Amino acid sequence: MREDEQVPSPETAEDVMQQLRSKATELLLREEWKESVQVYSQFINLCQEHIIKTSNNDPDQVSKLHKSLCLAFSNRAEARLRLRDFNEALQDCEQALKLETAHFKALLCKGKILLSLNRYSMALDCFKATLLEAHASGNLETVNGFLEKCKKLEYQSRTGVFDLSDWVLNGFRGKCPELAEYVGAVQIKKSEISGRGLFATKNIDAGTLVLVTKAIASERGILSGEDSSEKAQLVMWKNFIDKIVESTSKCQRTHHLISTLSNGENEDELEVPDISLFRPESEESNYSNRKLDMDRILSILDVNSLVEEAVSAKVLGKNRGFHGVGLWLLASFINHSCNPNARRIHVGDFVMVHASRDVKAGEEITLAYFDMLSSLEKRKEMSKTWGFHCNCKRCKFEEGLSSKQEVREIEMGLERGIDAGCAVYRLEENMRRWIIRGKEKGYMRASIWSAYSEAYGSERLMKRWGRRIPAMEAVVDSIVEAVGSDERVSKVLKRRGCGVAEMERAMKFGRGLYGKVVKKQALKSLLEMDIS
Repeated sequence: MREDEQVPSPETAEDVMQQLRSKATELLLREEWKESVQVYSQFINLCQEHIIKTSNNDPDQVSKLHKSLCLAFSNRAEARLRLRDFNEALQDCEQALKLETAHFKALLCKGKILLSLNRYSMALDCFKATLLEAHASGNLETVNGFLEKCKKLEYQSRTGVFDLSDWVLNGFRGKCPELAEYVGAVQIKKSEISGRGLFATKNIDAGTLVLVTKAIASERGILSGEDSSEKAQLVMWKNFIDKIVESTSKCQRTHHLISTLSNGENEDELEVPDISLFRPESEESNYSNRKLDMDRILSILDVNSLVEEAVSAKVLGKNRGFHGVGLWLLASFINHSCNPNARRIHVGDFVMVHASRDVKAGEEITLAYFDMLSSLEKRKEMSKTWGFHCNCKRCKFEEGLSSKQEVREIEMGLERGIDAGCAVYRLEENMRRWIIRGKEKGYMRASIWSAYSEAYGSERLMKRWGRRIPAMEAVVDSIVEAVGSDERVSKVLKRRGCGVAEMERAMKFGRGLYGKVVKKQALKSLLEMDIS
């Protein structure tokens, strides 16, 4: 050691620690989270060194240092929580609780972290453990707020009972409702459609929730006129990718779950993950360390990202006017079908998927990635943009009829502006001759829905064709049975009046459209919005 180097005295070390602690606290109060973490880290390292040096000499001093260290771990955990660095924040809480098992700030912060990770029961235990200290320190209102929120989310996650009625009837004002993640009666299995899919493990009634899941990341913006340029969308896509990369770097569970998603290659060789991995209260496990390089992340996002203006989605609240893209993990396993049995609702950063018609145990859950009320040729074109060829029951059936001259003539006639009533009449007559019944009749009607809608909406056409084409109610029922509810169908019902029968039918279709997450009055309000 050189003569000019001196070992700092204990007083000097304490002075430095005091300066660091004051600076870190100031940064925390100013909400400069990253800088606060850095300074608290310096303080923690110095404090731990000082404890080792004085451990055998001054028990009282060591006790004081332990208290300071415990508080520093708690405050650094809070800063890391704000940075959404959940793994590191949780480790800090555990370090603090090793030093003081009932430390109020550490328990409160741990509860907030677990709540952010959707581990509701464990978060509830943490908040309950703070009650005594909260009462003594005047923080009871804060803790009770977290307790009530946690109880509500735990109940939603356990039961699948959600109610958006008040928010809807209030015109979507205020914050989006707080939602829990929920996984219903489904499992992941190999799919005949493509790769892996989500399957019902029991019969599911129309309107029943299948799952509720929060986005790993999402990006939104209003794209209209010049703003809808490719450049603007590329900026959104880049921001979205950056958020995904950040999320995977900060959370081992997120990293692992994203790595289970398909990147579009070797679909048949992919492992089938257990559904328990995606449940909110899933236990921590030894997550794989499979590296997610940028190429793989981009491929995964290209295959699995969902857009919010998709035909099968309803976007509620302030995001309705936005173009949005996001990654919702479990929803990524749901394959496309042109006769889907599920729809999705977007609420804030959450996606709620519900059965749009009755689903039998063992049946695969499917969504429509594009417009199901369009012709086979248009659906083929749209499936190409998604990078697949749809081979669902509906497409197979319509493929078998596509060679018939009569079908081609009707389609060409509609393109040339043929009388809609005439097109409907000719299709109905041909289906009668070909003995087409049940869902298959609904498939054909859905494919030229625009003609049916125009015919039923025109007094002139109904006077001419009304007695020669089926009743609107019968057509609507068959289409909904074949491809699920659609707001455009509700509009036709509305045009025919608001009698009791029409309203009951509209409400039934509304359950398929919005699910059982709103009560009758709120559902009626939503249907009015669609129709207006």
